[in-house]
Amino acid sequence: MKSTIENLGPTRVRLAIEVPWSDLDHAFGEVYKELGRQVRVPGFRPGKVPTRVLDQRIGRPAVLEQVVQHAVPEVYSEAIRENQVRVISQPDVEVTRIDDGEALAFTAEVDVAPTLELPALDAVAVTVDDVAVTDEEIDAQISVMRERFATLVGVERAAEDGDYVSIDLDATLNGEVLEDGSTTGMSYEVGSGNLMAGLDEAVRGLSADAGATFQTALLSGDDAGELADVTVTVRSVKAKELPELDDEFASIASEFDTLDELREDVRTRLSRTKVLQQGAQARDKLVEHLLEVIEVPVPDNMVEQELAWRGQAMERELQQAGMSWEDYFTAAEVEGREAYDAELRENVVKAVKTQFILDSIADAREVTVDNEDLSAQIMAQAQRNRVSPEQYAQQLQQGNNIADFVADVRRTKALAQLLEETTITDESGTVVDLEALRPRTVAAEGSDADEAADADEPAEGGSTDEVAAATEEQADKA
Repeated sequence: MKSTIENLGPTRVRLAIEVPWSDLDHAFGEVYKELGRQVRVPGFRPGKVPTRVLDQRIGRPAVLEQVVQHAVPEVYSEAIRENQVRVISQPDVEVTRIDDGEALAFTAEVDVAPTLELPALDAVAVTVDDVAVTDEEIDAQISVMRERFATLVGVERAAEDGDYVSIDLDATLNGEVLEDGSTTGMSYEVGSGNLMAGLDEAVRGLSADAGATFQTALLSGDDAGELADVTVTVRSVKAKELPELDDEFASIASEFDTLDELREDVRTRLSRTKVLQQGAQARDKLVEHLLEVIEVPVPDNMVEQELAWRGQAMERELQQAGMSWEDYFTAAEVEGREAYDAELRENVVKAVKTQFILDSIADAREVTVDNEDLSAQIMAQAQRNRVSPEQYAQQLQQGNNIADFVADVRRTKALAQLLEETTITDESGTVVDLEALRPRTVAAEGSDADEAADADEPAEGGSTDEVAAATEEQADKA
């Protein structure tokens, strides 16, 4: 086999491949074997028809066409390996010559990862927010704890936001009662807005045994979007009664004896969360710096495919939630589809560039992925997805996502190494030491505090050695 590569641009190449006829013996053998099972020729048993007879019955051109279809993918893959081309899309193949008995020639145009020029990255510095916990933030956390220990007390007044009401619901559409639109004794928090549109407005101001009728759009089923008539009757009204904020509350709500001790513990926890946020912020700012100083060409096909995939995924989510695009734009405060598409494209381009940059850094530093790296990431991702490590590894295998997972782990590891060499200071000029938090912080893929905090907690599940073994082969290739 002979192959040459022509650069069509920074992210696309054309391979010209020529295969001598003798290298097609395997393909011919497979094609004739399959045809022998399919074609029935009088005087010959199935599978025993001579190749010359098959050529006569089917036609030599048809046989050659099937040989080409069988041979091209294998030959193309071999050429990619020999030339060490890092492809990122499916090829556009064109057969340019078939000389029966002599050679097969074809071209393959394909998108490839760009070759990047990396600047010196040994003196990068980023600035993160100061760690400061205010009394107001502590008060907010204590208020959440008080809400958890609140009791419901019946009141003789009209329902207000924050009250809990027991309600009966009856829904009809065009005068017919909806089977799944009626219920009795349902508990509902007024003002929560988590049941159906119009319910809060109807219930607010009603006392026990009072009722109201309103219209609401059906969210699912054959009649989705139709307006149903709903009658709601309030059976009881209960208000939340918060416990007194004192030492007794502290002893009930925590392991501490005094409110001062509880507040100090909350301050410590909030401080730790903000340090975790510093780690995530440092990582994100480091990525922003890389995007600024490294020029990255982006394949249009890759961006369009990712946009299409994300758009389809969003469509499915909206359908499952019973929402329209307009509903989503209103809830997300997005100014229409054009603004949404522009923001999505910007995010996709940024994600693709980041991937190429981290791959290039990993190549330059010869970063490899071992079983321990895979175990740590599987445990972190499994915890984030609320499944066991074994279940998460199984999902990777079933979705054929092992190679992508290993590549992500390698990028994360490269970013972690670079972050270790980055000077991190807060806005006050103090150097931030993330040594104790860095392994978990860098491993976390999200940038918000919740993900960082989750990554700092131990994951549930059994040994990850077995789980990581499922991806060890891919790791060796990374």
